[in-house]
Amino acid sequence: MAGIDDTRPFVAVGIAVLTVSDTRSLDNDRSGETLVERITQAGHRLAARDIASDDVEAIRSVVGKWAADEAIDVVITTGGTGFTGRDVTPEALEPLFDKRMDGFSEVFHRISFDKIGTSTIQSRATAGLIGTTFVFVLPGSPGACRDAWDGILMAQLDYRHMPCNFVEIMPRLDEHLKRGAGASV
Repeated sequence: MAGIDDTRPFVAVGIAVLTVSDTRSLDNDRSGETLVERITQAGHRLAARDIASDDVEAIRSVVGKWAADEAIDVVITTGGTGFTGRDVTPEALEPLFDKRMDGFSEVFHRISFDKIGTSTIQSRATAGLIGTTFVFVLPGSPGACRDAWDGILMAQLDYRHMPCNFVEIMPRLDEHLKRGAGASV
């Protein structure tokens, strides 16, 4: 059964939050603030926070820099997952994924469907690994950020969560890199 094993220690991870928006600033970024509050309340380290315009290269620049930073284990983006012409976060980040996490989108949509019904199909939430950094691409609403954190990320980023979690596999995420480019996985 899934749950917290209190015999295991809590392990804080470094999490960066990127809001993708042409109209938000740190002063009025409710979605980013929702994530920051939950990250810090859970005991994790806010490793970085920024805002990038709805531009593929701007998004890639920030996330790429963070993925290369050893102090950052997780990147969470909010915004740019819809269908308008300026919504380009999945297009910016999915090509950078070394491994996709299809289950994240499926579980996110299941949670979202219970709250907003079929409107959940208007989000292209996605996730994957860039090198050894987990990247989660969330819609730009505070409600979607709460749903993703409370329903998925809070547990999966808690080392005590059983039967498994992302934190316990973090030390092994680069195994494929250590084997060399020619080795099969």
